[in-house]
Amino acid sequence: LAVFQEFGAIVQFLIGDFTAMIGDPTGKSATRKVLTKDEIAKNIASYTNQAFKILDKDKTKVVYNNDWLGKLTPSDMLELLSKRTVARMLERDDFKKRYKNEDDIAIHEFTYPLLQGYDSVHLKSDMEIGGTDQKFNLLMGRHLQKAYNVGKQQAVLMMPILEGLNGVEKMSKSLGNYIGVTDEANDMFGKLLSISDELMWRYYELLSDKSIESIKGLKDGVKEERLHPKKIKDMLAMEIVDRFHGAGQGGIARDEFSKIFAKKDIPTDMEEFNLKTGIGILQALVETKLEPS
Repeated sequence: LAVFQEFGAIVQFLIGDFTAMIGDPTGKSATRKVLTKDEIAKNIASYTNQAFKILDKDKTKVVYNNDWLGKLTPSDMLELLSKRTVARMLERDDFKKRYKNEDDIAIHEFTYPLLQGYDSVHLKSDMEIGGTDQKFNLLMGRHLQKAYNVGKQQAVLMMPILEGLNGVEKMSKSLGNYIGVTDEANDMFGKLLSISDELMWRYYELLSDKSIESIKGLKDGVKEERLHPKKIKDMLAMEIVDRFHGAGQGGIARDEFSKIFAKKDIPTDMEEFNLKTGIGILQALVETKLEPS
């Protein structure tokens, strides 16, 4: 999105506060529980703060789909539901698997792709960007723009899903295998260094600003043992930290990491505690919250 903005595009940053009540069934083997408005408000509170670490605020329009989906009348919903058949819905991979296994599919789950597609109708979007797992939902936007005679059909750009730190499942806060864009610089650097040498190339391709040709050069250098993978991983970690914390912060985080883990030195920033003379070691551990009890 940020790259499109560099070339003059205006981004409609969509927050699905209405569709979140249903929950995207993509990749799910069971019906998701319906969220309350309070739960949704809590979840989305920090979305824009995170987004504006990357996006240009002056070229971004933040929109909430409850503003239009919440106003659909029963007649409007019936019209929307008439735009797709049950047979087409069951072509979707996760629904197909659940139907074959005789697992429950709640009727409201069928509405999710339609509601997401209706977002594209309302916003008259020229392009929608999403993960490869969103193919069915993204194409629904094209279909509905045609069905509602919007006068255009959006292009769809799908991005590969980034694996988490363990290199197995997709990066997810719920799985704890993630790097948050609001993580402290030192934490961000340390997490990036924890990924495997093999996974490092996947992160380079999906996260680095380096060209594919430059990344191939680095990869060949490691393969031919002209370059050490640790040095290449340092470069990636510094680039990412600089992006979210400012130029030069990556180098500072690298030096701090080296100081603590390579040289076994004392960290620059350490919390200080004042304890009573003669306090027992167990009580000291609890009062400094190094141990819970």
